[in-house]
Amino acid sequence: MKLRIEWKKLLICIAIPLAVGGLSALLTSGNMDLYSEINQPALAPPSWLFPVVWTILYVLMGVALYLVVVTKTREDKRNAIISFGVQLFFNFFWSLIFFNARAFLFAFVWLVFLWISIIANIYFFYKINKNSGKLLIPYLLWVTFAGYLNFAIFLLNR
Repeated sequence: MKLRIEWKKLLICIAIPLAVGGLSALLTSGNMDLYSEINQPALAPPSWLFPVVWTILYVLMGVALYLVVVTKTREDKRNAIISFGVQLFFNFFWSLIFFNARAFLFAFVWLVFLWISIIANIYFFYKINKNSGKLLIPYLLWVTFAGYLNFAIFLLNR
């Protein structure tokens, strides 16, 4: 069986999370120096790693979305796409809350909702296309790690 890639759909699906992440980064760019100025917990990665990891994760998210969009199934794609939008919404605003508002505790609470929305997104994507759900697992793991960093930063910088 030969896989036929629908390039236009694939590029649009990848562009969506990249655009959301890029806009969030643009809106927080003036406050990114905060990371180097605050007390950081053990295991805090260097700041250059974040854009690299997020770019990879946004591409994986886009590919996962594409697999859902092109999968021919009777499963309800509406809930899957809505769950994708919900987690992107929480993802977008987390940086603004953390870096711009410097509201570390609220950012952590927001991140918990992001984490829950990613689990829901994985569930809905997996029902439609198992690989699309699996592609979101690195995202969930990274946000779990981000939760550790966020909460530790809150505790260390009260």
